[in-house]
Amino acid sequence: MRMRKKKHREARLAACECVHFGRGFEMPAYLEIGCGKGGFICATALANPELNFVAVERNPDVMLLAMERAVSLGLANLRFIIGDAENLAEYFKPDEVSGIYLNFSDPWHKNCHAHKRLTHARYLDIYKIIMAPQAKLVIKTDNLPFFNYTLRSLQANNFDIISQTRDLYSCEDLYNNVQTEYEQKFISEGVKICRVEACI
Repeated sequence: MRMRKKKHREARLAACECVHFGRGFEMPAYLEIGCGKGGFICATALANPELNFVAVERNPDVMLLAMERAVSLGLANLRFIIGDAENLAEYFKPDEVSGIYLNFSDPWHKNCHAHKRLTHARYLDIYKIIMAPQAKLVIKTDNLPFFNYTLRSLQANNFDIISQTRDLYSCEDLYNNVQTEYEQKFISEGVKICRVEACI
């Protein structure tokens, strides 16, 4: 379901200027692509005040909620970019990203839309440029076909798979897992969560 345009969106975004990505923010940082309402990235930044984080979301109405959450929590180590993952190289220098999170990305079910998947080769090539050596790409999804596609894409594009599971919550070690809003919903419905961690 598409989110309606938020009332007074531009004024509210301006009020969150302190968490816009820009000058004065120290790199490197960990990056979440497609942060939604910001539950994951805000909780992760709050738990790791010594690290820096950046969240990217192309929907400004969704991003507004994430930014307002970060402001309310006083998160000085988190910044936001309203934009598309295609343009990440415009924001980050080579080797500047310490790790990337892809949480419940749109699976783009039709094969003709495969190039839009955030684990397609064209995106993986961008990640390779901005990721620091040994930085990890961590992906969670409830969609098994997308997960299987992702595994094939990672291997075909020279990523080393460190760990993988098709049932995250059957694992004794939950990898310091922070839940997203989608994840909480899926767990309540008994849906299994897939996870893969990879590096270059």
